Amino acid sequence: MRRKKTILSETFLLLSTVIALALLPFAIIKRPLKDWIIVYLVSIIGNSLTDRFLVSRGYLGYKIRPFSNRVKIHLPFDYIHYPLLLLYYNQWTLNSKPTGIFFKLFPFVIPQVIVETIAAKKTKLITWKKGWSWYHSAISLGVKLLLCRSIIAMIRVANKDKISMS
Repeated sequence: MRRKKTILSETFLLLSTVIALALLPFAIIKRPLKDWIIVYLVSIIGNSLTDRFLVSRGYLGYKIRPFSNRVKIHLPFDYIHYPLLLLYYNQWTLNSKPTGIFFKLFPFVIPQVIVETIAAKKTKLITWKKGWSWYHSAISLGVKLLLCRSIIAMIRVANKDKISMS
């Protein structure tokens, strides 16, 4: 049974990563290109720092992860899955008002938290510790999405009248 759970976990991780990698170019190669590259890089930095903090404090653990002997974070999530989610969220909210930006969080946060909850209970991909639960994931994901959305909005305001590659 344990081996079957490991195979299921590895298959799910591989399949979801391949799908995300296939979708990533479609999310980045859009106008304004510069904004989407910035969103991608900000999301990688922010999520990997957050993940390192949570793993080092013992709130999260990842039994199955690439390069497990070198890194404690979950590289596919921190470098591919989350940035992809953030790119699509930013693109969808590009011309939204603050209330729209807030309410458009839910179609991104809810499915992600459902998948993460199932993964925590049924696979070896993520382990929640020290009282961490689905609502901690929901709040942290929502805050990270809004924070990054705010950063890109500030960059757009600062760059409004500048010439850029779009």
